[in-house]
Amino acid sequence: MVLLNKMKKVAVFHNFMDNIGGAEMVTLSFVREFDADLYTTNIDKEKIIKMGFGDILERIFSIGEVSNISPFRQQLAFFKFRKLNLSNKYDFFIISGDWAMSGAVNNHPNMWYAHSPLNELWEYKNYVKKEILNWWKKPLYDIWVYINRKLSLSYSKHVDTWVCNSENTKKRIEKYYKKNAKVIHPPIDVSDYINKPDKNYWLSVNRLTINKRIDMQIKAFSKLSNENLVIVGCYEKGTSQFESYKKYIESIKTDNIEILNWVSREKLIELYSECKGLIATARDEDFGMSVIEAMASGKPIIASNEGGYKESVINDRTGILIDSINEQKIIEAINKIESNLYSDSEKYKNNSIKQAKKFDTKEFVKSINNIIYNKV
Repeated sequence: MVLLNKMKKVAVFHNFMDNIGGAEMVTLSFVREFDADLYTTNIDKEKIIKMGFGDILERIFSIGEVSNISPFRQQLAFFKFRKLNLSNKYDFFIISGDWAMSGAVNNHPNMWYAHSPLNELWEYKNYVKKEILNWWKKPLYDIWVYINRKLSLSYSKHVDTWVCNSENTKKRIEKYYKKNAKVIHPPIDVSDYINKPDKNYWLSVNRLTINKRIDMQIKAFSKLSNENLVIVGCYEKGTSQFESYKKYIESIKTDNIEILNWVSREKLIELYSECKGLIATARDEDFGMSVIEAMASGKPIIASNEGGYKESVINDRTGILIDSINEQKIIEAINKIESNLYSDSEKYKNNSIKQAKKFDTKEFVKSINNIIYNKV
């Protein structure tokens, strides 16, 4: 951590800490790097420890548990952070979880580090309505979206500094909130990742949600009997759409595909180090930390040419970006990378590691420090 003459006391807000994905890893990094306290709702201490953050558990506090069922889960978090007032206790507030952005109302000075600015209300609204909800839920969803759009726009007026994880997210903030956010890419401890000879499997790391299009990956590998796929992903237990999608992808997987719902950070680093490469198919991904982690391990990426992937993956140098991605194009990309690696086993390694270093934690800490201490 950067030492300064007068250290500010920092608090971090995040909506839930019971499923640890990319946004949660960034949040935990905020806490560690800035000696901050974290305020959230639901906490899974075991998962936090397994992801390598056991040293900061004593600085994580719950403001009250919430339901596991959407949208009550999000609504309760929104309400609890709206009522939270710690302005007399801290010098600076970092809002990391998007459903905690209501905490900006009473807590200043603050910064909203937006991962995916309430996508359920804005960017993914039509997608959720069309692809996820039953017919009878759609009018209720419209009402819920209308109310919460009003609330989020009202709360956003209390955000002092706008920061986001990617150019992709920046465009969404400009579109929906009419604000200009500074892009600071998420932190990756690049030196933690290592490169080893592959053990004949491809890797996929993401939440088990429909917008990640994991079923597309499974359908591709079901036609590749000589290839193997390991899928690592958490999901929100008890929430119908997440449970049903998990059940669906498990029902269509073939014997050459393994789904791991949860692994420790140590195990995840090992999986990265020994895979052939990473498959990333998310629809218009906000940023995508998994591709950086795979590149830090010297592995090639196969990803959809959209969203945050376009900001990190260099086509033909650190992997392959696919326009209008589908299962057949995934198969073709796998065959191409396999052929390239057969000719030159080091083809992607050095370029990938070099690219990953651009997203190292040191750069992240420096940029955030400049905001906290008014150096920008």
